[in-house]
Amino acid sequence: MSRPVVIVPGRQAPRRWLVTGAAGMLGTDLAALLRADPAATVTALTRAELDVTDAAAVAAAVAGHDVVVNTAAWTNVDGAETHEAQATAVNGGAVSTLATACAATGARFVTVSTDYVFDGKGEEPYDEYAATDPINAYGRSKLVGEQAVLAVLPETGYVVRTAWLYGAHGANFVRTMLRLAGERETLDVVDDQVGQPTWTGALAGQLIALGQADQAPAGIYHGTASGQTSWFGLARAAFEEAGLDPERVRPTTSDKFVRPAERPKYSVLGHARWAEAGLPPLGDWREMLASSGVAAPSRAV
Repeated sequence: MSRPVVIVPGRQAPRRWLVTGAAGMLGTDLAALLRADPAATVTALTRAELDVTDAAAVAAAVAGHDVVVNTAAWTNVDGAETHEAQATAVNGGAVSTLATACAATGARFVTVSTDYVFDGKGEEPYDEYAATDPINAYGRSKLVGEQAVLAVLPETGYVVRTAWLYGAHGANFVRTMLRLAGERETLDVVDDQVGQPTWTGALAGQLIALGQADQAPAGIYHGTASGQTSWFGLARAAFEEAGLDPERVRPTTSDKFVRPAERPKYSVLGHARWAEAGLPPLGDWREMLASSGVAAPSRAV
């Protein structure tokens, strides 16, 4: 199911959109939603079509567009621990390059960041102004990108932090759980990391709405579902949606799955700034999972 594009009353939607990273899970949904809008002209470029670390190529691609939405990213969290410079080149340097190109043409720029800019030691939702303190290389690389946007585009730059993404077009936790359901009788899933599972289809609609909203103040927004759960809770919910027995999912702790990059334990974000933009925040994570269809019985294997 697709979330409809939101058209802001009293404003003609921008006609010329550029989407980078268009072959990714989020980029695919974003491009599809934009193409469904007859008022929009969409250029959707994949990694093979646009190297976002190439300044000349970026400048040429940005020219002639009203809104640029960047979904290109280094997403290998564990790999960033041993390749931090490369991760920062994509998540930091390339974002700065895109922002600079937008500054030169007057385009609005929306880029996607992460909850990993926080240390995960909080006990209540992080608001958009909370102090950042990433605990892994991936988070540090994304923070470089955030800082570049705020510095280069103080009036027309938007950073949308998201987390725990799943969707129909790429590898993600929900799809992995359904695949493993066909391979194992039981699954042990960590119950001591808490966050907000967010469907890429819903986030794509939110990014489009922000790109259209002239009254939206520039800066940081949190694009995650409302509510919260653990990975264990999400796995059980995915089983339920797929018509599988959720009792097959068993809780465990993070120390049973040691990984190169430390993960934040608490990744719940607040959504207060959407009111400033005149837009509602994303809805409840559980309702979102059901409406997304990503865990529908036909997808279970």
